[in-house]
Amino acid sequence: MFKKILIANRGEIALRIIRTCKEMGIKTVAVYSTADKDSLHVRFADEAVCIGPPSSAESYLSIPKIMAAVEITNADAIHPGYGFLAENADFAEVCSEYGIKFIGPTPEMIRKMGDKITAKETMIKAGVPVVPGSEGLLKDLKTGLKIAKKIGYPIILKATAGGGGKGMRVVWKAEEFENQWSMARNEAKASFGNDGMYVEKFIEEPRHIEIQIIGDQFGTVVHLSERDCSIQRRHQKLVEEAPSPFMTEELRERMGDAAIKAGESINYEGVGTVEFLVDKHRNFYFMEMNTRIQVEHPVTEEVIDHDLIKEQIKVAAGIELTGINYIPTMHAIECRINAEDPFNNFRPSPGKINSFHSAKGHGVRVDTHVYAGYQISPYYDSMIAKLICKAQTREECITKMQRALDEFIVEGVKTTVPFHQRLMKDPDFRAGNFHTGFLNDFNLEEEEDKK
Repeated sequence: MFKKILIANRGEIALRIIRTCKEMGIKTVAVYSTADKDSLHVRFADEAVCIGPPSSAESYLSIPKIMAAVEITNADAIHPGYGFLAENADFAEVCSEYGIKFIGPTPEMIRKMGDKITAKETMIKAGVPVVPGSEGLLKDLKTGLKIAKKIGYPIILKATAGGGGKGMRVVWKAEEFENQWSMARNEAKASFGNDGMYVEKFIEEPRHIEIQIIGDQFGTVVHLSERDCSIQRRHQKLVEEAPSPFMTEELRERMGDAAIKAGESINYEGVGTVEFLVDKHRNFYFMEMNTRIQVEHPVTEEVIDHDLIKEQIKVAAGIELTGINYIPTMHAIECRINAEDPFNNFRPSPGKINSFHSAKGHGVRVDTHVYAGYQISPYYDSMIAKLICKAQTREECITKMQRALDEFIVEGVKTTVPFHQRLMKDPDFRAGNFHTGFLNDFNLEEEEDKK
């Protein structure tokens, strides 16, 4: 087992990893930018190293600075968390060259799944269902138009290096194709330095359902049930739950088998998530694979009663997988509490938290790094907490979440708590009738005006 792990991340995920390491008897090293000097992950780690100014490029994304921190603290492993360098194959390669264990998959695995075209080709070979579309990158506009006509409109243009909804455009008819093609390429080039595009059939009113997997160094890959991440805004998830209200036992078995095939096709090591789009007829299609721990991993932890960070560390240390239960025994829902103003188009709301009271009680979990007096920086992601509730049934879980949201108090900045309070009362959400476009017609202000 590792003696000392450096966490190459910040905020709540860094603190989450530190907690598990302490329970496993492993020393921890926090790295931080000057903007994060008062963050709790810095306070609770055994050691902390400042790696630069607030800009991510000069701190959390700086491989030389992180490796320097490894050297001066004699850490023997790095946990990348999620975001930043978590899916950076070059970073994993540097760790390997320096004899430092990267707690995650190998550089080759990251590269195979990181590029969407390569990932799709790998899934086709593995027999995993994929959305109909181009077999590779589009050579030019003419080729794109030809394929779109063949598979039928609507279609969606996607950047091969994309993420977070950037470089994506839905095209409803041939006359719109050229304009959307140009906008998607320009956005992809600006965001990722890569304007490579491919085209897929656009699945109308789909569910976004993902399967959590974990693979060890001995060729074993298992799945740990599903999460429904369909409540999202501009491709950014806001609410996740497990099990999915749309799931059947037969569908879980088929999707679980497909996710295991995906992992086995690249001899996957570590925790990962295979993401699918599921249409209203319960046909499912591979979308992408995330080769890291997910933001929403606590949802799975709560329904199968396993610490996924602990399992991730054990697998990285060469311990064989045993006794993982993949049948959900509870229902869990996670609400992402962001420092954003839901009444002002979810505009970021950085600033000082004057008062902070997190929800408590049976079946309530809060993962956060903030406290009263904490300064929310404008330099990083706006998520400040994850509120997770679990109960015996979905109905009980929603009721518990309503109670927990009512006592979740943050003063000094705007948060998404009012949005979640409104969502939990929505009859369609409560009935499980939603899809990835659900929030397009969700008007928070109209509901507030009726009161």
